Amino acid sequence: MTQTETMPMGMFERWLTLWVALAMGAGLLIGNVAPGLVSAVAGAEVASINLVVAVLIWAMVYPMMVNVDLSAVAGVARQPRGLLITLAVNWLIKPFSMAALAILFFQHVFAPWIDPQDAQGYIAGLILLGAAPCTAMVFVWSQLARGDATYTLVQVSVNDLIMVVAFAPLVAFLLGVTQIVVPWQTLVLATLLYVLLPLLAGLATRRWLGSPSAIQTFCARIRPFSIIGLVATVAILFGLQGQVIVQQPLVIALIAVPIVIQSYGIFALAFGAAYALRVPHRIAAPCALIGTSNFFELAVAVAISLFGLNSGAALATVVGVLVEVPVMLSLVALANRTRRTFDRAAV
Repeated sequence: MTQTETMPMGMFERWLTLWVALAMGAGLLIGNVAPGLVSAVAGAEVASINLVVAVLIWAMVYPMMVNVDLSAVAGVARQPRGLLITLAVNWLIKPFSMAALAILFFQHVFAPWIDPQDAQGYIAGLILLGAAPCTAMVFVWSQLARGDATYTLVQVSVNDLIMVVAFAPLVAFLLGVTQIVVPWQTLVLATLLYVLLPLLAGLATRRWLGSPSAIQTFCARIRPFSIIGLVATVAILFGLQGQVIVQQPLVIALIAVPIVIQSYGIFALAFGAAYALRVPHRIAAPCALIGTSNFFELAVAVAISLFGLNSGAALATVVGVLVEVPVMLSLVALANRTRRTFDRAAV
């Protein structure tokens, strides 16, 4: 039995949307009652990296990277079609479709209600979400859809390796296409700090722990820190955005629109491709879910590094967190309902 098969969806993950919503409310309250506290946190920066947020992001990302098992990559030969679909969706389709939807809605459809400068920030945040494929929560989605845990681990491991070299250039290209100034030095630094170093730390931890049972126990113990870090970061972001959100509550709903459309569209594309290629359901389900879900922890961290804690980009990535769980649970339910039909076609 693999590590991912024995890690059920815990209280923190199951109620993630509730925790994020409570953190938003707490942030708004703190931002209006004690703005000096939030400003002090925002001022703790070195080389465009906020030190408080950096610690919280590491609390989010490191537990996920401990799940990455490079030795599992060799298993891709068993079912290459599932991995090829995932990679094509994650790196050739999803970032570009998200950028296109962001431009469509915030430069055209929603233009009458959004300040042009704010719109650019929201577009940047959505691009960051689209360019960061899911790393950790996909293990939960895969388990709920009764997916192949080992193959899911392969997909995540390969995605993380590609992310180390592809994330920064892809984000820079898409931001450049939308005419958003890209601080390359900060982007590369953020990628190293929030992708490469946590990945190396996770691999070192696995090597130090040694046995699968020790790794599983360690992951179970540190997993809550990931959600705690996320909730604390959300509270800080909404503390800084408090006045804007109170004055413009509609903006949260507007940001959610392209995210929801993207999620259901990408799932339909990936799941449909897997069905057409007769990929077994136990692989097809996580294949589509990993392409739909986002590595929102990375998107939040990079948005803060590039554009600041109180930016529209940071706000957009946090809305992505709020939308993620209910959307993904609905897609898991859809995947489960199609299992018999799917597997009959895959024979």
